[in-house]
Amino acid sequence: LKFTMFMRSFLIATTMTMVVNPVSGFLPSSLPSFRVSRSNLAPAAISTRMVAVDVPVNAEMRTKMEKMLRDAQAYICKSVEDCDGQGKFIEDPWAREDGGGGLTRVMSGGKVWEKAGVNLAVVHGTMPFEALNAANDRLKFSNNDRAKGYAPGDRVPFFACGLSSVMHPRNPHCPTMHFNYRYFETEGGNWWFGGGQDITPSYLVEEDMKHFHSTLKNVCDKHDKDFHPKFKAWADEYYYIKHRGETRGLGGIFFDDLNDRAPEKIFEFCKDAVMSVPDAYLPIIEKHKNDAFTAEEKEWQQLRRGRYAEFNLVYDRGTIFGLKTGGRTESILMSLPETARWEYCHQPAAGSPEAIIMDVFKNPSKYNFAA
Repeated sequence: LKFTMFMRSFLIATTMTMVVNPVSGFLPSSLPSFRVSRSNLAPAAISTRMVAVDVPVNAEMRTKMEKMLRDAQAYICKSVEDCDGQGKFIEDPWAREDGGGGLTRVMSGGKVWEKAGVNLAVVHGTMPFEALNAANDRLKFSNNDRAKGYAPGDRVPFFACGLSSVMHPRNPHCPTMHFNYRYFETEGGNWWFGGGQDITPSYLVEEDMKHFHSTLKNVCDKHDKDFHPKFKAWADEYYYIKHRGETRGLGGIFFDDLNDRAPEKIFEFCKDAVMSVPDAYLPIIEKHKNDAFTAEEKEWQQLRRGRYAEFNLVYDRGTIFGLKTGGRTESILMSLPETARWEYCHQPAAGSPEAIIMDVFKNPSKYNFAA
């Protein structure tokens, strides 16, 4: 047993250690396959689950995805800075103790955005079995149950690369926007893509919502006509605050566990989608960033930010996965607004602009802004 434990530790240490290079990326140019145990890494937990497995590594896709997301991060941050006219993103590179790292870019105190963040993460190692459930929507897209064969307490070898962003404007007439695009691998050659982007206005301007949703639809239709209706419905389902009985915002697209075609084809879809962020979002901000607003409208925005925080802390898959895998807390919670508000049993006045958008939050299926 001691020899087995030694070899197990040796294999993990020698095959899963990767050096973070802030210039060229978080991955070396080529990666070998690695062998690890599926049991918990703590010596006290070692039992009969000592079966070693081979994990093939798609080094080309890992490197390709990281480069694409790095390019997208730079492009989106530059576009947002140009729109803001004052704020600048600060860069904060970080390393994950168990493998990999990332580059967080955050703007605070901008003229338009109170807080905006675009976070790149490229991480690898082993994760708890419980985190695997947070990492993908099991059986949503296929019959490949990645949790099959695992039990609570097991450690699952993984690789994940993703770019996530949330932008909170100052003006209540400018909507908050979120996106996330990611690539995962787990043992046995399992891989999948996930992601999406959605918009959260405090006030309903149908023309703006049609622009945002139509932009996403055009990207989806370029790759598969079935993508948009499927991913839009999935977004309405995913961005739902169950304990409130309302959606977080006015939706967009969401997908996970996507591996039903060649990875290169899904990669191209993700690339087009993430590069569409400025086109989908910034024209709306340009239109409203100088709008006048009242103190009451600002309070309503703060209440909706409270709902945003509730969703992110209770339901958001990226937040749960990051915290369960020992991710960097500051980068994970970057999505939260700087300020928010909660009032006891708040109800907007009947017929008010606040009540109108609340009806959309409560009944999203009644509206199709991409039609």
